[in-house]
Amino acid sequence: MAKTAFFMKRLNDHIQYLKKIDATLNAKGDFQGTDHAECQLGQWLCGEGTAEVKAMSDSRAKAVFDSLLEPHQKFHSMSHQALEKKRSGDEAGVKAALTEMHLLSTVLTNKLLELDGMN
Repeated sequence: MAKTAFFMKRLNDHIQYLKKIDATLNAKGDFQGTDHAECQLGQWLCGEGTAEVKAMSDSRAKAVFDSLLEPHQKFHSMSHQALEKKRSGDEAGVKAALTEMHLLSTVLTNKLLELDGMN
């Protein structure tokens, strides 16, 4: 698989995860989320992603890759928080967590697109 398609796959994996969480929060699904290392993006970040990025010719790629880790962990933390707030009936808490999730999602999307542009 070409690297470009690979980065787009990681981006799609992330978007699909976000859609599943959104569906659950809107009572249209029962997805309960995963740990940050268990989702498709997380498996890549904690696995073959390091070697994939290391093989890239752009010297900035590793820094961009490394900068994905913290917002990705926070995204999962906020998704769990949103689900917990939903279970407890705290709609304001759900809205706040969802807003943070979408902000973090934008960060992750932009970083994945940046990596994609380095190929």
